[in-house]
Amino acid sequence: MKFDLHVHSHYSKDSNASLDDILEYASKNGLDGFAICDHDTIEGGIACSRRAKELGSSQIVIPGVEVSSSKGHILVLGVREPIDPGLSPEETIKRARQQGSVVIIPHPFKITSHGIGYLEGLDTDAVEVLNSRCITDGPNNKARKAALELGLPMVGGSDSHEAQMVGRSYTEIETGSTTVEGVLDAIRKGHTSPGGRKTPVLFVVKQMFAGHMKKIGKRLGKSR
Repeated sequence: MKFDLHVHSHYSKDSNASLDDILEYASKNGLDGFAICDHDTIEGGIACSRRAKELGSSQIVIPGVEVSSSKGHILVLGVREPIDPGLSPEETIKRARQQGSVVIIPHPFKITSHGIGYLEGLDTDAVEVLNSRCITDGPNNKARKAALELGLPMVGGSDSHEAQMVGRSYTEIETGSTTVEGVLDAIRKGHTSPGGRKTPVLFVVKQMFAGHMKKIGKRLGKSR
């Protein structure tokens, strides 16, 4: 089964992708499911799971979050309760484990996107070694090399901030389950392999500009 384990919705501070559009493009782009991992909020994943049921979508939606730890970003899948940003990576992962969640280190060596910069010693289920928004191959290649050296399972994710790019990179997950918990369990067991390709540079620039404008709009709204 094919999943995009790193998708941002309009609940993220830097994305305008609607839930309906994400669900539509996930199906168009050949996915069986995806994880909504908005920045420091679990609302988008929960809302998208609910919306998929309302629409009768066949997509398996995994509620997740991209937590801003004190040293970099961490993906938590199957999340039920918020995890405070700013905690150490170890404490962030500890709180994820208390919920029975899956932990993935995204774009660890993409410093411009708050990559954590290392993998040794982290209690992670997998490493994102194919992130579509890496403009150069360096960060992905370094992540793959480190994951192989440490014997860690590897996954791919689009890191999409625009619905059209959902599934650009993805993870093949060996499972016969159509439940969220069944998919998460397969990730825990390392039954994963990354696939896909990079997002065109023009899309990355467009996403960055749109995200920047959204942040400015929020700041202006708060200052009034």
